[in-house]
Amino acid sequence: MKKLLVGILALFSLSLAFAQTRGGTLTVAIQTEPTAWDPTQTPGADIARVVYDNVLQGLVKRDAKGQIVPALAERWVVSSSGLTYTFTLRKGVKFHDGSAFDASDVVAKFNRAKNPDQKASGHARPDFYKDIVSISAKDANTAVFQLRQPNNDFLFTLSLPESLITPKEAKLEDMKTKPIGTGPFKFAAWERGVAVRLERNPDYYVQGQPYLDKVNFRFLGDGDAQLAALRAGDIDVVAYSLLPENAVVLQKDANFKVFSGPSTAEAVASMNNSRAPFNDIRVRKAIEFAVNKDDLIQGAMLGYGTKIGSMRSPGEACYEDLSNYYKYDPEQAKKLLADAGFTAQNPLKFTFNIAAEFPYERRIGEAMAAQLNKLGVIQATIQVIDFGTWIQKVFLGADYQMTIIGHVEANDTGSYANPKYYWRYDSKKAQDLYTQYLRASTPAKACDALKAMQRQITEDAVSVWTMSLPALGAYRQSVQNWPGSSLTPGISVAEVWKKQ
Repeated sequence: MKKLLVGILALFSLSLAFAQTRGGTLTVAIQTEPTAWDPTQTPGADIARVVYDNVLQGLVKRDAKGQIVPALAERWVVSSSGLTYTFTLRKGVKFHDGSAFDASDVVAKFNRAKNPDQKASGHARPDFYKDIVSISAKDANTAVFQLRQPNNDFLFTLSLPESLITPKEAKLEDMKTKPIGTGPFKFAAWERGVAVRLERNPDYYVQGQPYLDKVNFRFLGDGDAQLAALRAGDIDVVAYSLLPENAVVLQKDANFKVFSGPSTAEAVASMNNSRAPFNDIRVRKAIEFAVNKDDLIQGAMLGYGTKIGSMRSPGEACYEDLSNYYKYDPEQAKKLLADAGFTAQNPLKFTFNIAAEFPYERRIGEAMAAQLNKLGVIQATIQVIDFGTWIQKVFLGADYQMTIIGHVEANDTGSYANPKYYWRYDSKKAQDLYTQYLRASTPAKACDALKAMQRQITEDAVSVWTMSLPALGAYRQSVQNWPGSSLTPGISVAEVWKKQ
């Protein structure tokens, strides 16, 4: 009987292997076209969506459930002091240019990452790596990190797009246009204005993967154009940001599958805490009371979205539910504005910057501005700008009053501990709580500190956290094993296949 059971299981496994058709091309629509393709040099969610774990890999990665799992490191050991991390690397791994991956690439990568001189290193966010004292190669397959103090987010930091690894001899300028990694796909071509094309890596270290021969990521931001292309068969997948009304249409068509999964994306209406009028906490709290988040979710998003009240999504660890901290109360909003000197005769006037390319944030922002203007004491003027301008003007220059954007990265509550971040919030209380979280001796104590930080930034009304956005998309029925959530930075397609 035991031999029979083993035989049945073997046949079942074999049938599954044959069921996964190999070959073919998958075309995926994404929202925007980045200006470069190396996330270690250039910020941008769509860069990571394409290259993270498809082309470029790090020591660890986040899987479809948002858990940190091995990537180029097979395993790791943390010392009892929390100061030494020893990573055992996979053997026999090659970069797409044929060069061997080993510990010297890790050393070169993170010495560059922690260099505070960004002009010299070309690396984004050296502040992420400031706790690293040294990186050394014990041997070709062992990399050792020494930290100056315990950091509960260190493995998470290593799972970021900024921590992806390229060959130590690679030229940084080349990586912007044709990155070289170790992933299941090679970066084949960038057809500017049209698509990025990936091709199967025949030397990938996971046996049998990937299933597809080619993957095209097509730049198609208009929601109606996405729907038309999907119906026509020009694309196979709308990966995210499917318009809610188009989701309703596609749900009625048996040729397509609509998915709405969990994500780490928060639609954040940010107020510049260092600039009038939002350097006055009474004004910020008035904005909080004047926004009806339930109406935004139902009206702008047709019910797709989850109300939140701080910088964290419900699917993330240490989430504190503050969604009803500021209940919709227009009269309280008017009272706070009157206390700050604003009335119908002397209304609060400000500019609300919105990036044109992002449909969810644009419609949420427009609906939110309408709510605020309806109060009769506020005159919010919408200014739509392209995303490149938004990056330079708002994100890098903090030259704005109010804006809205989707923050898709997980575990980004700590950005409120950075006074130089674009909302320009400088709170010692919040900074101390974040430090407590990083240095806590147990997971429970770390969570307590992070929850307290969430309460602090909500009490200070730093931003309006309107909702956690869904991972809303659709694909043709021929597409199999599509990841239906957005808990990892990349759109991982190594295990996706198509029925022929």
